[in-house]
Amino acid sequence: MSITLFGSVNVDLTAYVDHLPRPGVTTHATGYVTGLGGKGANQAVAAQKLGTSPVRLVAAVGADPFGSQAKALLEHYGVATDHLITLTETETGIALIHVDSNSQNSITVVGGANMAWPDRGPSADLFAGTRVALFQLETPVAATAAAMDAARLAGATLILDPAPAPEEATAIDSLLRRVDILTPNESEAQALTGIAINDSDSALQAARALLDLGVGTAVVKLGARGLVYADKRLGEARLPAFAVDAVDTVAAGDCFNGALAVALAEGQTLPQALRFASAAGALATTRAGAAAAAPGRAETDRLLAD
Repeated sequence: MSITLFGSVNVDLTAYVDHLPRPGVTTHATGYVTGLGGKGANQAVAAQKLGTSPVRLVAAVGADPFGSQAKALLEHYGVATDHLITLTETETGIALIHVDSNSQNSITVVGGANMAWPDRGPSADLFAGTRVALFQLETPVAATAAAMDAARLAGATLILDPAPAPEEATAIDSLLRRVDILTPNESEAQALTGIAINDSDSALQAARALLDLGVGTAVVKLGARGLVYADKRLGEARLPAFAVDAVDTVAAGDCFNGALAVALAEGQTLPQALRFASAAGALATTRAGAAAAAPGRAETDRLLAD
């Protein structure tokens, strides 16, 4: 059974700075890298590196040099590009990223081809045989809803990473009613519920509110403070974070989601799968880059064993 991702593919340009830029101030970087990004691509690479299930990425790029670069990078990481479509009338998505000396980041995304899907979404037959399907908010809401319906008909478990958080929470109500597992970080959970998250108790309050919006399981990621979750069948729990030396938090959440899909596709229970995903996400913060930061299975298993 496969893991299918409907999501974004970007080329990332990441600059490393001492302090994040302020309006009107020119900031000198200590260096920069280009690489593969976009939440769909990042999660696909993580799932490919961590698991053995076939990974199917359904995404779009433009007919430009960035599109060729993105395709080559996906193939470099072992992700099949059979279902990567090329749109001739728009550009490939890009992300402009700043990472400061405290490993915090700010990101500007140009959606490009990622936002050019028609409302009907991708072909429904692309989800045949899917056990776990992942979605994000870097594709149009209507197209994402159509893709979710196709995945549901295929019998898949649906995971939604609600990032980037919408300016109006109600904009994704239709998606929340469809999703099995929602994985916001604390700022995204606050945007969706209006609940200020200061600790695990307030995070659990937000998770409960998300269940009331129709979500089956709400997982609120709290970075170095771990995570909390609320599930309609299993109840509530807190999980601590893994202690690592973080250098770059870009795409750690994407790695978490890719790993969660792998674990669920393997038949792990929700608590087991969340612990596996937390370990993979923690390791992703110990190196620079987006897709390139995803760890392999052996090192993730070692961290779990430790």
